[in-house]
Amino acid sequence: MTAARTPPGEQRDSWPPHAMDAWVPHRGAMNLLDSVAQCDELAIEARVRVPADGLFMDADGMPAWVGIEYMAQAVAAWSGARTRVGGGSPRIGYLLGSRRYEAAVPFFEAGAELQVFAQCELMGDNGLGMFECRIERDGRVLASGRLSVFEPPDGSGEGSPQSGPREGQE
Repeated sequence: MTAARTPPGEQRDSWPPHAMDAWVPHRGAMNLLDSVAQCDELAIEARVRVPADGLFMDADGMPAWVGIEYMAQAVAAWSGARTRVGGGSPRIGYLLGSRRYEAAVPFFEAGAELQVFAQCELMGDNGLGMFECRIERDGRVLASGRLSVFEPPDGSGEGSPQSGPREGQE
């Protein structure tokens, strides 16, 4: 499955929807990935072409720290694929942290075609997971790290900042 980049000047939340909408809950400018190249029960390969006018871009390029978000969205797409198999839609999840994130470059250059890989190392019934991730360009590893994530098991988002207090809690 491949997706076209949103044309310049057009918002992603306009019609037609972005092709990644079926994979991730991210919308608008925060939907950073372009497509999913491969996905199975344990791993995913997503693609992104670094946009010259993208969110977070500066004069030197896309800061390498954005790679953590590329990785997190690849994990979200993997989770979205699992949910879709069961007839659902992508659910909200949370990036809890990263370990050993290392970038071989300070910036990803505009126009660069990146492959974002995420491999599930652990996914508990309680929604806690660990993923080994890397970003490559033309076979060269540009960034790597391990992400800790949480997806509420029922998909309700309970405990999220948007959920507010539960009934009886104030």
